[in-house]
Amino acid sequence: MTYESNDDRNRLFSILIPVYNEQAYLARVVETALAAPLPENLDREIVLVDDCSTDRTPKVIEELLAKYPGTIRAFRQPKNQGKGAAIRRAIKEMTGDFAIIQDADLEYNPNEYSLVLAPLLDGRADVVYGSRFATRETRKALQYHHKLGNLFLTHLSNFTTGLDLTDMETCYKAFRADALKSIPLRSDRFGIEPEITAKIAKRGWTVYEVPISYNGRRYSEGKKIGWKDGVSAICIILKYWFLDDSFYDEDADSESRQRLEYAKNFRKTLVKRALPHLGSATLEIGAGVGSISRYLPQRERLELVESSDRRYNFLRASYDGNAVVDVRRLDLTASESIWSENERGAFDSIVCYNRTSELPIENETALANAREALRPNGKLVMIVHAPSKRLSAEKDAKRGFSKREIRDRLENAGFKVEQIKSFAAVERIFRKRDPNKAPSRIGFKLFDLLFPYSGIFNTLLPATRYFVLASRKD
Repeated sequence: MTYESNDDRNRLFSILIPVYNEQAYLARVVETALAAPLPENLDREIVLVDDCSTDRTPKVIEELLAKYPGTIRAFRQPKNQGKGAAIRRAIKEMTGDFAIIQDADLEYNPNEYSLVLAPLLDGRADVVYGSRFATRETRKALQYHHKLGNLFLTHLSNFTTGLDLTDMETCYKAFRADALKSIPLRSDRFGIEPEITAKIAKRGWTVYEVPISYNGRRYSEGKKIGWKDGVSAICIILKYWFLDDSFYDEDADSESRQRLEYAKNFRKTLVKRALPHLGSATLEIGAGVGSISRYLPQRERLELVESSDRRYNFLRASYDGNAVVDVRRLDLTASESIWSENERGAFDSIVCYNRTSELPIENETALANAREALRPNGKLVMIVHAPSKRLSAEKDAKRGFSKREIRDRLENAGFKVEQIKSFAAVERIFRKRDPNKAPSRIGFKLFDLLFPYSGIFNTLLPATRYFVLASRKD
């Protein structure tokens, strides 16, 4: 399995370098990174972010930009904010297909880029950690107390994430760029390392480790991390063990809907509700970035349809090489009869959970295309928002639909409605006055923890959503 680009161009490798007061080492690090061997058909860019250095670092960066125009891009933070904030800026500015974080000193060797990139390029991994503690032939003797602190943080992180890493705190973390851009990062300082790890684990990505060399600096040589950062890392590990904050979708309808759709127990319950109605060939409409897809059964065929270019590219890379899962860029509302002859009636079940705007029940074209994809008596499973008294039709086109409206529209489109049941009524307890404004992350966590046991609320509270099951009638 290999990662294939969308066109014939060389793929681009982004080297992200956060910089603060590194006048002594920066030029050498950059030149080594530029000279380091890379796999075939891989170009490189260097993204420097100066975290408001107070020494000669800005001058060094100017000299590097003049010496290597077009290959290096540099940005300066308006004030010193920390390594994590600089990395977030670099992620925002990068343009590559793959990315690695490179410290602006000589602790990590750029000549090992190919080693770290290999599991990404051959499709085995979504993320690769370069481990300083994995088995290798030779190693530099490290500062014992610094190593002990790293190992403690790694084991605590492993306990909370379920990963089996040997070096969570390593700088060398390489990613698919689209995956890295999809993680919401909050930490400003060195807590960025455990935060990234926690969110990678919650995303369910495939993580590899490869052994790397390490030339650790002493504090007298400019090392900046201290015991306070270790305490902060512990707090961050525990924080993201409890909170679910691992997804970000810039195209989401609202922050509230986005967070709810990525609540783990909520997603698992959605899939559990659908499972009895799913056959061997399933079509998911509006797959988004795969928050539901990863829980759907992969039987004979699973096709994921997404209209957004950005989400499509993310899904395509996530399932590259999978012989059962096919990802297509398609808009069911665009035109009638979008399926080929072989695709008509090819599916025995359709799921539409993530984004019902991909299959709006008020759109006759979308419903006709969904029906055309189903075999006779094939099942359509979807979630539809219930009406909200807080929003009028003039204020919000996604105000929701009553049971009668849902039934009438589906039956007019050639479906037989089998179930329309209240779903997720417990959401009302945590919803703010404006449904498009999200409750706090703690509020959503409590909602998600309660959700598997919240069935009684569906009879006690007005519906917020409806679980809809219909079948194609002929």
